[in-house]
Amino acid sequence: MYTFLNNEQNNNALAKISPEKILSNEQITLQNKVEEFCKKYIVQGQAVFIIEGNAGTGKSLVLNKIFNTLQKQARDKNGASVLQGTQNYLVVNHPEMMKLYKNSSGKYLYLKQKDFERPTTFINRMHKEGKKADILLIDEAHLLLTRPDNYNRFTQENQLEELLKLARVVVLVFDEKQTLKFKSYWNKSLLNTIAAKYSVQTYYLKQQFRMHAGADIQCWIEEFCQKKILPMPQKQLFDFQFFDDAQTLYETLKEKNALYGLSRLVATYDYPYTLDGQDHFITEGRFHLRWDRSKPQEKLPWAERPDTIDEVGSVYTVQGFDLNYVGVILGPSVLYNASTDGLRLDPTRYEDSAAFAGRGGLLEPEQVKERIMLNALNVLLTRAVRGLYIYAHDPALRARLMALQTKAVLT
Repeated sequence: MYTFLNNEQNNNALAKISPEKILSNEQITLQNKVEEFCKKYIVQGQAVFIIEGNAGTGKSLVLNKIFNTLQKQARDKNGASVLQGTQNYLVVNHPEMMKLYKNSSGKYLYLKQKDFERPTTFINRMHKEGKKADILLIDEAHLLLTRPDNYNRFTQENQLEELLKLARVVVLVFDEKQTLKFKSYWNKSLLNTIAAKYSVQTYYLKQQFRMHAGADIQCWIEEFCQKKILPMPQKQLFDFQFFDDAQTLYETLKEKNALYGLSRLVATYDYPYTLDGQDHFITEGRFHLRWDRSKPQEKLPWAERPDTIDEVGSVYTVQGFDLNYVGVILGPSVLYNASTDGLRLDPTRYEDSAAFAGRGGLLEPEQVKERIMLNALNVLLTRAVRGLYIYAHDPALRARLMALQTKAVLT
């Protein structure tokens, strides 16, 4: 069903969002619609185009392709496009993705590093200079702040509201299943409320490109992230396995990394971690490995650095990226619920304290906590192209998953 290629180009994250990459028919349709939308409303203004889709449907690829096309027309002094001379920007509230976009700017004469900014930087600069963009593209809009945040130097109430005020046309990527914090908690209702005063068009991408897995594996992951455990999917080219030993999982993953590259271990945020410059470790039986280390000065994203095979990544280091093989450690907050034959979550064992900071104004914060934890799980389980390996800290959950696997082998 799928053909795997093994070369450096296919392991390069920059190549995967390259404007030179061939799009599917669905993605081409979307690109054309967005470009027509921009040309129409660059004159009228006050318009929003929303791109939705599950993880792995190529949202960032299409967005980057669109931005490159817009900037090429904007900076073509001999062109006749209505976009000629327009001031356009792309923002993303994700430091690893920002590295990726900035790295792309050096490949094309019509792109500049200043075209790409973090949302708060863009907002504060535009206010200071008294300027307004013509077209603004927002990747990972589900990561925008929904409340003031001194740490990020954002003093207004909602980043999307501010960004909409600072551009004539806004094109944004949104996936409510990838919101990870109270201070950036989004759902479709909030998005629709904020966008209601503008002309809005929405397009939903459906075709899966990241996970080269059958529908049964994709369904298993989707239901697992809703706390349901389905029977073991059929054996197929996509390598889907459970492990009863984290060290064995890691050793298997390292073998895959030696063969194919871009294979990494990640974990739910259930192990202590602080930004104090010290190494922090995850220990599961004979397995002992440090958490990913913060290196904002590194040009390459965490997912692409060769040394990170010796670290355990978090949801924040891999969100938005493709990996060949992924090992996922389900930490102490993810438990087996025997009464439902599904999952039970324990927010008190979730170590991402920043995720639950600032609950003011949230209705049903306990339900939101669970939603955030399940969203983080969804991000971790949907990074793999070739194979996914899972280990559970909870003995009961581990036994249940291993029983699924054993039963599938016997039948």
